[in-house]
Amino acid sequence: MNGLLDRIGQRALFAFDPETAHGLSIKALKSGLVPCPRSSDDQRLAVRVAGLDFPNPLGMAPGYDKNAEVPDALLAFGFGFAEVGTLTPKPQPGNPKPRIFRLTADSAVINRLGFNNEGHDAAFARLAARRGRPGIVGINIGSNKDAADRIADYEAGVARFAALASYLTVNVSSPNTPGLRNLQGREELAGLLSRVAAARAASSNPAVPVFLKIAPDLHEDDLDDIAAEIEAHGIDGVIVSNTTLSRAGLKSTALTSEAGGLSGRPLFARSTAILARMRKRLGPKRAIIGVGGVESGATALEKIRAGADLVQLYTGMIYAGPSLPGRIVGELSRFAAREGLGSIAEIRDAHVDKWADTPID
Repeated sequence: MNGLLDRIGQRALFAFDPETAHGLSIKALKSGLVPCPRSSDDQRLAVRVAGLDFPNPLGMAPGYDKNAEVPDALLAFGFGFAEVGTLTPKPQPGNPKPRIFRLTADSAVINRLGFNNEGHDAAFARLAARRGRPGIVGINIGSNKDAADRIADYEAGVARFAALASYLTVNVSSPNTPGLRNLQGREELAGLLSRVAAARAASSNPAVPVFLKIAPDLHEDDLDDIAAEIEAHGIDGVIVSNTTLSRAGLKSTALTSEAGGLSGRPLFARSTAILARMRKRLGPKRAIIGVGGVESGATALEKIRAGADLVQLYTGMIYAGPSLPGRIVGELSRFAAREGLGSIAEIRDAHVDKWADTPID
């Protein structure tokens, strides 16, 4: 029945352009019209990461709930956590439309949204109103396109949201804000993480975990530098990865020339290889969230085997529908039972060497 409802819902939403469909889905969640499955309480799926207790390792990636409008509705779908944003200090409209493109033959999306959001104030009011509710909600922070001091925007995000966030994500890996990815360079990253760490220490919640979200289009030397700076500045973990600029192997050739970041199924291998390489560099204790191409229990499990403590999805839900998180959590639960696992975390790193050695196109 869920599969039928998903197909009906997908056909209805695909009748609209992608950005309109996204807005309609947010409105539906806010209205309560979308039925939410019961969350799993399988203790074998519970994981403790960066001092936080996650009921299961599957999360909703940022980019969907940009303005922190529906985190609790997302948690009710069966997600173990939800991440909102990216939030910038000032509201900004983002890049000109159209700026989202479905690559249906590839189960993929290209977007060049450009951190469109209502700004800190609007999101803060919504998140403050849910204070005290259960559930892990991460807050993804970024900088305004016209910021004179981009790092100051990240400091502002830490100061504003440290008390409301289960964790904070420093997003320097979007390809849609010109020059933003330069903050992944060694010197720029050192300055950013130093100031972020100081802002966290000075905040009302100096224990809030901080993750760094990186791009999948990085070279080996870049990964070495990022790992070193994460260690040097006490950053709790890394999120691998954001969207890619690569267009290798796509079937939907009519849209490959569209500028923006590619997400979905074609990102899986590239992002998983970078994930494993970061696990090898960071060692067993630093937290890693794996993102990119998660669309089934099998792909979620493989991210964990490659070194992820947690996984996130977004594009997969566009194609599979709102029952996807519940289905994936159910698949993870059945896998744990079949394999006799005490915890899903027992399979972490099982394939890390294989994925770390996987060539990237």
